[in-house]
Amino acid sequence: MKQMPIIPNEPLSFIKQYVENHQVLWTYHVNMRMKSRFVPRSMILDSTISYEIIESYPDDKYLPSYLVYSRKDNIIFHILFAVDVAGKNVRVVTAYHPDPSHWEKDLKTRRKP
Repeated sequence: MKQMPIIPNEPLSFIKQYVENHQVLWTYHVNMRMKSRFVPRSMILDSTISYEIIESYPDDKYLPSYLVYSRKDNIIFHILFAVDVAGKNVRVVTAYHPDPSHWEKDLKTRRKP
């Protein structure tokens, strides 16, 4: 029987703690995409103070995940983190600059189709 992933009590605090402690795994997908999307690792690692969870996916395929709004030097971007409580790490699944045609003016709320 497959064990259910553990959801952290305070997902934002969990994510910040593990990013600040460099307990981050970078998925194959994010390594392939980040360069073309101009979101360097340093932006993700150095912007924890601005993190805000804007969407939660507790039942995501492998691990609970959270879409995080962040900004560094007035550059806004989103990061999808998967949280691995048992493994004591977070995984960066993807990171990108939000497309204003898909997001409201605040770049935190998805536009309705």
